Amino acid sequence: MTLTPYAGLGPDLILDAIESQAWQVDGRLSVLNSYENRVYQIGIEGGPPLIAKFYRPGRWSDAAILEEHQFAFELVAREIPVVAPLQDAQGVSLWTFQGFRFALFPRRGGRAPELDNEETLQWLGRFLGRIHAMGAIRPFVHRPLLGIAEFGEQAAEFLWRDFLPHEQRSAYRAASATLLKKIAAAYAAAGDVQAIRLHGDCHPGNILWTPEGPHFVDLDDARMGPAMQDLWMLLSGTRVQKLRQLGLILDAYQDFYEFDTRELLLAEGLRALRIMHYAAWLARRWDDPAFPQNFPWFNTRAYWEEHIAALQEQAMMMDEPALIY
Repeated sequence: MTLTPYAGLGPDLILDAIESQAWQVDGRLSVLNSYENRVYQIGIEGGPPLIAKFYRPGRWSDAAILEEHQFAFELVAREIPVVAPLQDAQGVSLWTFQGFRFALFPRRGGRAPELDNEETLQWLGRFLGRIHAMGAIRPFVHRPLLGIAEFGEQAAEFLWRDFLPHEQRSAYRAASATLLKKIAAAYAAAGDVQAIRLHGDCHPGNILWTPEGPHFVDLDDARMGPAMQDLWMLLSGTRVQKLRQLGLILDAYQDFYEFDTRELLLAEGLRALRIMHYAAWLARRWDDPAFPQNFPWFNTRAYWEEHIAALQEQAMMMDEPALIY
């Protein structure tokens, strides 16, 4: 990985890249909240602004990015409200300018969904059921499986071998090993659940709500995985609250796609994998100057103590009974 993957990606290059695709920019450029990639709002002469996404060098192959785009196009063709990239007259949606790959998207506004609202949960359930019905038609070829190996085992090994302070490695290794055993047990109990194409990062920040309903953004983390991955991040609060939320979502979801209830055994395991993967993601990106600047609390003694405690707490959560539907 290049230590400064976005060195040279300045305002002039960004605007020149947009104009290389025959858009006339008006000089306005706003940096949006994204760290894995670089995302900007670009003013366009005589029209609404566009969103330009410059992909992190070395993360995805061109084929994997185009699979993400194709999935979005398939969803839009079924009138599912996903924000898909723009295409030129030849159907091209991924371009390269001076070594940087980028795509353009229409700007869509909105607010976070109100997840304590019954109608909102039902609406999300219907659309997620439709997304998963489309996702189950065929697999990704160039995008990996969201599972224990990458998000758990590889994340843990990278941290304790290559990144953690020496005095905290032993505690981290013990906590992560315990949690990984419980995750593996949850997967074994669930059995051979189907892996489908997923949004992959379906947290409320990637769902924008308007008076017309929701639209889903940012398929950058789309992968193969269990349907539960796109559902558990919408659940919060006490067990009683989560059961209510889950029931409302799945009642609507199953009008369009059958949910395998064995996947409920994976909910806390998937949450655990996200906790582990997030810490490793920050560590792997720490040489990118944007990360120390925007995550100053990371990689401190206090952070690692809290992270180890979070792993231990999550291991205890996995001893609780699974959600039911």
